[in-house]
Amino acid sequence: MNSLVKKCIVQFAFLFLVFNVSAQLNTINEQLYRPRIHFTPAANWMNDPNGMVFYKGVYHLFYQHNPGAPVWGPMHWGHATSKDLIHWKHLPIGIYPDSLGTIFSGSAVVDYNNTSGFGKGTQVPLVAIYTQHNMDGEKAGRDDYQNQSISVSLDEAKTWKTFSGNPVIKTPHLKDFRDPKVFWYAANKTWIMSLAVGPNIEFYSSPNLKIWKKESEVGGAGMGVHDGNWECPDLLSFDDHGKKVWVLIVNVNPGAPNKGSGTQYFVGDFDGHQFTPLSREAKWLDYGPDNYAGVTWSNTGARIILGGWMSNWLYANSVPTEKWRNGLTIPRDLSLVKIGKDYRVASKPIKELASIAYNNVNLKNIKLDKTFVISDTIKKATIPCRINLSLLKAQNIELVLSNNKGEQLIIGYDAKANQYFIDRTKAGRSEFYPAFAAVHTAPRFSTSAQLDMSLVIDVASVELFADGGLSVMTEIFFPTEAFSKFELRSADKTTVHHFYYTGLKSIL
Repeated sequence: MNSLVKKCIVQFAFLFLVFNVSAQLNTINEQLYRPRIHFTPAANWMNDPNGMVFYKGVYHLFYQHNPGAPVWGPMHWGHATSKDLIHWKHLPIGIYPDSLGTIFSGSAVVDYNNTSGFGKGTQVPLVAIYTQHNMDGEKAGRDDYQNQSISVSLDEAKTWKTFSGNPVIKTPHLKDFRDPKVFWYAANKTWIMSLAVGPNIEFYSSPNLKIWKKESEVGGAGMGVHDGNWECPDLLSFDDHGKKVWVLIVNVNPGAPNKGSGTQYFVGDFDGHQFTPLSREAKWLDYGPDNYAGVTWSNTGARIILGGWMSNWLYANSVPTEKWRNGLTIPRDLSLVKIGKDYRVASKPIKELASIAYNNVNLKNIKLDKTFVISDTIKKATIPCRINLSLLKAQNIELVLSNNKGEQLIIGYDAKANQYFIDRTKAGRSEFYPAFAAVHTAPRFSTSAQLDMSLVIDVASVELFADGGLSVMTEIFFPTEAFSKFELRSADKTTVHHFYYTGLKSIL
């Protein structure tokens, strides 16, 4: 069977699936762990978000996808679109493997100036840049099986044509040579690529997205965490009162603070050729175990929006979902915050979440001299939801989600340790990976006396954004029955100054 026939069969199968979404909606709703407010593939496997680009009012999400099974396998670029980063439309597969290999992670850009020469008339080219992974070459023990290629779309990302001159960057015989993230560097009128190369990030420049020149590299021993290879880089710039501050995001697996996969970053300067970190010590974008391969949408102007893969390589292939596996975090707005002389990247859920909000309840001055049962006071409190709470003084506080089977998830702040935590030791199934049942922590970076926590809670995940997004945690969990009881408690018998509950409508 030739590749064209295979492609047509896969395309037909996908279209059949999409056209039957309405018929399958009840089935999807019956899937206990299918997120109600997060993007997940219609079926089968998903990992890294790729090719994220905003164009003509539409957010494009491509992602690592195995269309044939709910486990990692031959990588394609799955494709979905959204006008609000909340409601998603599944589309046919964007980019297929070819003779050069499967389609690993990468990025996409809008070539407004037609530097590539791919544009025709008024058609603006969108260019995808990605790693091609030759699985046969890897199996044979060669060192030339990862190379960088490009594809072009002239119809607003609906269809893609592979560049005949691929690969545009051939590996210098390195086994780990992948995940290109590209942006336009206006100061030098050039494209800049960040590329993960073993323990380093290499930077390349190009006038046209086809011919690339290596500029420099950064990393190696003594910079950040190197328990595993560096992956999925992203170089961003923020404005600090007229001063441009650069942040290099580097994903690493393993080596995260709470084990397995995680996203570290470094603050520094970039001159168009070299990134110079202010410190070689790693900072972490998310301390929870379930936000990996986080990168940003391109072409969003001053707004910087990040999406991550909501899982961990320790157990991603074995979590207890059958028709699909893994999803996308809630997209997050990133900002740079200065604490003393130090910079930190803060994350907040996108403002578009308000579009699915309902049943808003505002409670004040809740005295926790005993356990306060939120679900008794807010009769229609359900999941998914958003919960914001604030304390005038940073004291011990716990939010407990539980069900009739005695399963519970605890999210809170430990004043003595000065850290936030999420306890999923009794939150449901963990037999697929025994160490899954654990308590995870995140340090508190804010020096404010007041403490605030913002939670986005779905049926099988929680995302914690504390102190304006300075301390962030993402966790998945698998209760055998939906959590229906909400409680607040405190060993300090503190008072919750403000408590906001907002229901979130399902996007299924």
